[in-house]
Amino acid sequence: MLVVLGGLPGVGKSTIARALLARWPAVYLRIDTIEQALRDSGALAGQGAGIAGNAGSACGAANVPDGPNVANVGSAGYMVAYALARTQLALGLPVLADSVNPLPVTRKAWHGVALAAQVPWLDVDVVCSDVAEHQKRVELRRVSDVPGLLPPTWAAVRRHDYAPCVSGDRLVVDTAHCSADGAAARILVELQQLKAA
Repeated sequence: MLVVLGGLPGVGKSTIARALLARWPAVYLRIDTIEQALRDSGALAGQGAGIAGNAGSACGAANVPDGPNVANVGSAGYMVAYALARTQLALGLPVLADSVNPLPVTRKAWHGVALAAQVPWLDVDVVCSDVAEHQKRVELRRVSDVPGLLPPTWAAVRRHDYAPCVSGDRLVVDTAHCSADGAAARILVELQQLKAA
């Protein structure tokens, strides 16, 4: 089983992931963590070791950095996550992917991972319909829980490349009206229905 949480920074994806993982043990693949490790390694062309954070890149999409201490890793973080997910799913382990998942191409790639592993998948589109609340969450997040990652500014979030998911085959969770625990409960219900199908 593959669950893919997608949505702009600050909508509550990682908070929902923690609540879900407390009830549904799975391999947790967080793009922020993978991308920051790539930056820290200095292995990407044109980077020095220890380059820190940004708002998260979008699989080749234009990223909007917020200062001189930022490196865009392009699609590398997503490619690593897809490979790790394929390996874990092939071992029979469930996977929870946490990423902005901003474009149809990234969503299609996650679907390809699940299809290759012959497992069902669930797309969870996390939104915050209360713009003022979303802005407050972003602006109050001064430190990331990923060492070295600089949280994005509200301006960066607003400029982030993001094509809203329009597929009918997804669960939409609006964190303006649903707690992380409530979202996790809804996801678990969907997972049970997928298993029963």
